[in-house]
Amino acid sequence: MVNAPGGAAPVISAWTAVSPLGLRAADFTAALRSGRAAGRPLDPEEWSVPFREAGLVPDFHIRQILGRKGTRSMDRATGLAVTAIRHLLTGEREDEGAERLPGVGEETGLALGTSTGSAQSIMDFTRDSLVGKKPFYVDPARFPNTVMNCAAGQSAIWHGLRGPNTTIAGGRATALLALRYALRLQRAGRARAVLCGAVEEFSSARAWLEWHARADEESADSAAVLGEGAAVWLLEPDASACEHGRKGLAEVLGLEFGCAADAKQARTVLAEAIGRLLDRTGVTPGELSAVADSGAPGAEGEAERAALADALGGAEPPRITAADTVGDTCAAAAAFQIAAVLAMAERKEIASGDLALVTTVDRDGVVGAALLRIR
Repeated sequence: MVNAPGGAAPVISAWTAVSPLGLRAADFTAALRSGRAAGRPLDPEEWSVPFREAGLVPDFHIRQILGRKGTRSMDRATGLAVTAIRHLLTGEREDEGAERLPGVGEETGLALGTSTGSAQSIMDFTRDSLVGKKPFYVDPARFPNTVMNCAAGQSAIWHGLRGPNTTIAGGRATALLALRYALRLQRAGRARAVLCGAVEEFSSARAWLEWHARADEESADSAAVLGEGAAVWLLEPDASACEHGRKGLAEVLGLEFGCAADAKQARTVLAEAIGRLLDRTGVTPGELSAVADSGAPGAEGEAERAALADALGGAEPPRITAADTVGDTCAAAAAFQIAAVLAMAERKEIASGDLALVTTVDRDGVVGAALLRIR
């Protein structure tokens, strides 16, 4: 459990998202509730995957976006993370020499969520070691892509971040776990400002892993469309945001987690976690103005919706979901849920002072909930 002491809650003061809705936070905000379907047809000549559709980030070509220098061996997950963090640090400006946000210096920390890093990079490198004339006839420049913290490490190098650098993996709950870690860094005095979020790539390797991991009853046509992208935000003390001319967008009131043996148990465990979170923050279900659930497919999603019904006792706050438009982004799912709350606040669909609950359930048993107050 992480709960903010009275009057000292950190705030989210900036955010961005690189998603199937576009390369910018503005694209995400504009299209979030447009009714746009998450999936787009895949070119079978380009993608050897068991799915017909996916939610790909449009026009995402690493060298075109980041330049040729240092990108020869960069994988898709790293490119998405580096791009999102660049957009956040420069206020999404693309002009040459654009200055980064004031007060976000080299001592800034980074807590970035991922699943396995890049599954495609891991499998490609392993395959090269098996089919090459000798096992060590591999491209050494691609070896860093095989480690889970590649995206976080490369992001820090690209943007000159020398603060704590952490990679978090926890399935669909990853971004909430990364948020908890970022809060702990701040409270331990390790970093004043922390960039926090998560990234997920679409690749042939991920598609086939997901295909084999899904339950037998979930066919390619009925299961959720796989998506990709990165969503990140700046977490800092309220005083720091004000000092540098930023308005706090949302206050992190608390987080709660649990672990369930299966989807049936997840209903009870998540309902209890939500109950603990509301009790600790002194919030009643009727005070919630929005719920951003994960929109998880299958039994996990059913358990999550049932847990919300149990915990909220008849209260039915408006539902916000990013999965309907960006697809199942796995490790980045909760990051897009938080981004969706911030986007709705930006559109004035959630008012200042309103409370938003973010929940998640992962197939491996991790459940979580976060409570945000819009500023």
